[in-house]
Amino acid sequence: MSEAPRRRYALPDAALNEELEAFLGRFQERFGDCESPESLRQIFVTALRFVTDRTSQADVRLVANALKELRHSFRVFQPYEHVRKVAVFGSARIQPGEPDWIAAQRFAEEIVREGWMVITGAGPGIMEAAQGGAGRKASFGVNIRLPFEQSANPTIAGDAKLINFRYFFTRKLVFVKEAHAIALFAGGFGTHDEGFEALTLIQTGRTEIVPVVFVDQPGGSYWRDWQRYVDSHLGERGLIDPDDRALYLVTDDVGEAVREIVGFYSNYHSSRFVRELLVLRLRVAPDDAQLEALNAEFAGVLLGGRIERSAALPEEGGEDAGLPRLVLAVNRRRVGLLRKLIDRVNAWAPDLATPTDASPHAITEAPITPEAERAESEGGPG
Repeated sequence: MSEAPRRRYALPDAALNEELEAFLGRFQERFGDCESPESLRQIFVTALRFVTDRTSQADVRLVANALKELRHSFRVFQPYEHVRKVAVFGSARIQPGEPDWIAAQRFAEEIVREGWMVITGAGPGIMEAAQGGAGRKASFGVNIRLPFEQSANPTIAGDAKLINFRYFFTRKLVFVKEAHAIALFAGGFGTHDEGFEALTLIQTGRTEIVPVVFVDQPGGSYWRDWQRYVDSHLGERGLIDPDDRALYLVTDDVGEAVREIVGFYSNYHSSRFVRELLVLRLRVAPDDAQLEALNAEFAGVLLGGRIERSAALPEEGGEDAGLPRLVLAVNRRRVGLLRKLIDRVNAWAPDLATPTDASPHAITEAPITPEAERAESEGGPG
């Protein structure tokens, strides 16, 4: 028996649906075609359904402000989408000159030399140290409006790449969406929240695997103590998979943290799911012997079949079409083992240059002024 066609998400009035379609058509004629016209239509339908649902004014205002924040942040990041970025987290209370401050500053200096950019929460402490190490041109700030602790640090204050958020959830979404790696230094509740959320999203397959590094001050034990807790209370009780330990690195060596991040992209480029298949985009494809070895070592990550070489699939829409692929039916409960597979793939090409297409210092674009950013956010609750 064939499945019944899915009901289209629409307004509860046929005439109004026709008017909406006509309006969207006229809009695209004037401003250019939308790459995702159906998604755009659904945004309009959702907004109008708040009326038919009798949604409260406060809830509608929350959605409106969140949507404006996300739209503005996407616009700020878009000119730099081809440059890899690392999100840096750590306490706002770490003082200049403390060992953790110095480590964060050195980390940012070194990762920027590799062609990366740095994203922080824009505040003082570890954020200011990393922002200062990266420099203004290579920095993004995603600030949260709080009654204390969180004015923008001098490096990023007034910059077009500083975004001010009302809501933690939109800010956290942007951190995860835009970061190709995550580095955590000593911090409080917020730092641990960001670290565990990143690991949860990776472990559950809700975001791509990215390198996550927990960086202690030289000789420090802040994250080593955390690691002992994870091993004894999560690992020994079977609350995480043994291979999940591969999803992150704990180190007190800034150079090792940088090598972990840069090395992750030495051969691996990116991934996406096409139906039930995971597509791994690479810079260098395995030869026959390497492919056989990969299938033998990582059979446990498969739901069935084999790991196969492939060209770009039609469903990928031309994304990075020139790159070779590995395609596999992956067991999504074995993400830690999948991370080990990516590490093995990267070992085939250890001498490849950092895969950054452009230096952030060479990019020019029409600036988004702080005045324009403020105008985007007017009219909603603080």
